This record gives sequence, structure tokens and C-alpha cells, in this order.
Amino acid sequence: MLALVDGNNFYVSCERVFRPSLFGRPVVVLSNNDGCAISRSNEAKALGIRMGQPWHEFRHLERTAGVVALSANFELYGDMSHRVMALLGRHAPGQEVYSIDECFLDFQGLPGDLVALMRQVRAEVLQQTGIPVCVGLGPTKTLAKLGNHIAKSAERKPDRYPASQAQVCHLGALSPRQRQVLFTATEVGEVWGIGPQVAARLNAAGVHTVSDLLAHDAAALRQRFSVVLTRTLRELQGTPCLALEDAVQARQQIKCSRSFGASVLDLPSLVEAVSTFASRAAEKLRRQASLAGAVQVYLRTNPFRTHDEQRSRTWTTPLARPTDDTQRLVQAAVRGLEAAYTAGYRYAKVGVTLLDLQAATHCQEELPWIASGNAPAPDRGPLMKAMDAMNQRYGKGTIAVASTGATRPERHWVMRQERRTPRYTTQWDELPEVRA
Repeated sequence: MLALVDGNNFYVSCERVFRPSLFGRPVVVLSNNDGCAISRSNEAKALGIRMGQPWHEFRHLERTAGVVALSANFELYGDMSHRVMALLGRHAPGQEVYSIDECFLDFQGLPGDLVALMRQVRAEVLQQTGIPVCVGLGPTKTLAKLGNHIAKSAERKPDRYPASQAQVCHLGALSPRQRQVLFTATEVGEVWGIGPQVAARLNAAGVHTVSDLLAHDAAALRQRFSVVLTRTLRELQGTPCLALEDAVQARQQIKCSRSFGASVLDLPSLVEAVSTFASRAAEKLRRQASLAGAVQVYLRTNPFRTHDEQRSRTWTTPLARPTDDTQRLVQAAVRGLEAAYTAGYRYAKVGVTLLDLQAATHCQEELPWIASGNAPAPDRGPLMKAMDAMNQRYGKGTIAVASTGATRPERHWVMRQERRTPRYTTQWDELPEVRA
């Protein structure tokens, strides 16, 4: 039996842990540069604020409805996620962290009342981290995901699902009749893996609910749609088709990009941004024990500023030898930027992508890096480990490549975060204060 545990309105919940005054109020967390809504409290949802809705479209609700809009604080959310996942991992033989706010737990072979256990786990997570979670249980990943949707909806919309299914919904423990009632009340687009376009096609074919999908013939679905949808149907029927992945799969590409807080025209500022993004990508590369064989840089202007002359350019720099060395990756990224840059444009975004990734093995010894004078460069692995350790302990950017401009007081390309709350759990100078 599998469980899908998901943090409720996770980013908003993280903010509320340290600001209890936000409970009961409509709260929205905004994306990079305070662009659009990426997390909403139930109160904000009730006001009609949509996921992904641009901030300027509902900004008036700040004055008329008391909406609290906050800049994304990803450093805080990542640390809180780590705490939640560590707690959840203690209660099951297997765990797959699926995203920053959800994970699968494998209870295969574990006896006892799983609903009671997960209510206990839910209370423990809430007590120790302050994050409310909901749980879906089922014999397959798709059913566990669907159970989680029902558990969250039953708590927020009691008129749609029975109150008994709120917070923890165990589809595997329900009778066929009970499951039928829930599946009839659930739109087919809520099923994991069925996107808006496929849902629209299913609706056009007369499939509107999960019950309608289960009544369909698998062979007909495969012929009209795809093998993927057939696999989803089998999962809904209780046949596992998706295995639990205990180990996080290494990425095939690592990308780091941001839109600027203000347009950038000069090359030195772009070098700072590219150096920063390449450094962050290098840290992620080392974290998954991989090497990069090429570095790609792209830069573009703002397509929404129609009165500006537009330009978009991508440049890939192959490396003589795969590496995870921050300095070498930054050097390659800057070379690519210099090749792609053209003066006179108002650039709005740059990005760095590490390509041709491979596992860090003894290939470093097989292909020596040739430095000046044909002498192999010294092993900088210990230096990279020390740098990562320092940045992890004392905060991101404590040690950085000089070209990032980290010591400069003003970097206009840095994204806007005018509404960001303190990074309470990761920065010493931003720790919360308790006054008697």
C-alpha cells in the first residue's frame, strides 16, 4: 500500500509558521520578480484568485479584501521541506520525495490500521514543523494521488465529498460502492497524468468523471488516445504500473535562469548574472555526483515590451573534459555569453544550462585537463567540497567566484523580492526573535 503525503498550500503554510497573524487571512505567494500567484491560502482561493494569475490583475484585492501578497522565499521553503520529508521518512520502509511539498511512502508488508497511523503522522508533522498535510492511500501511485486530492477537497469543500474522507483518504480500504460515489464526484481532469488537453478530449468523448473513465474499454482508450492513458486506467483499477523510486534520479540537464528585476544593457552586469547562475548549477551538479560536458547560455529581451527591439540568442560551449568545477563552468558560461551578447539591447533574462551530464567516475584520471605548459591542473575536488560545505553552513553565496559581483552593494539584475519575509531557518542574521 502506498501513501501520497502533500503539504497544504505549502509555501503559504511555511510563511504562516513564523507569522501566526496570517492565519485566517487571504495569503498569496508570488513567483520570481513578484510576477504571479504560485501558492494561495484557502481564503485567497475563495476570493477567486487563480494559480498563475498575474499579480497586477488582483492587486486591488490587497486594499479591498485584505490580501497579503509575499515574494517567494525558496530558501525557507526548501529547508522546511527537508524537515517535513525527514519526519515522514521515519514512518515507512520506502520513501520517494516527488516534489518540494509531496512524497510517496511505501507501507508494503506493514500491518495495522494505516488510516490511524497516517492521522498520527499528520499530527506529528503539524506539531513539529507547523505544516498541515493531507494523505491519500491506495495500492497504486495514481490511486494514492487521487486519494490525496479527495482528502484535501473534503476538508476544503465538505459539500463535495464525505467529511469522513477529509485529511486522510484510504481508497484501498473502501468498499466498491464507496469508491464509486467518490469517483463519480471527481472530474477526470483531477487524475494524475491527465492534463487539460487530454481532459478536454475525454470530455468530448463523453468521459467526464473518474467513473466514466473506469467504465471505458482499455483497448479503445489505447487506440483513440495513448498507451500512457491506458496505463493510468490500469492504475485506477488497482494494477501497479509505476514503481516507487527510492533514489532520486539524476537529472539529464541542470538549468538555472531568472528574469531580471530591471532591464540590463551592459555586458559586465550580464557576466555577474551568468556567473551566479553557473555557480548555482555547479552546486546542483556536484550534489547529484555528475560532471558536465558542455555549458549552454541563452539571453533574451522582454517580449512583452513591444516597443523595444527584440533579441534572443543561445550559445553552447563544449568542454575539453567533463567537469564539476565551479570556476571552469563559470569560465565556459562567460565565454558563451560574450559570444552571444550584442550591445544595444535591453536584456530581461539570461540562463545557464549544463549539458551532456554523466556520472562522476574515474574518467577524470583518463582524460587529464591540460593547463598552460601542458601540465595537468591540480585536483580542485577538495576545494569544491569545502566551498559547498561553507555555503551550506553559513548561507548561500558565503564563498563565491569573484565574477558574480557578490560583494557589490547594488546589482540591478537581481530579481525583485520586495515582499520577501526573512529566511528564518537558514540565515543567522534573520533568525526570528522572541520577546517576553
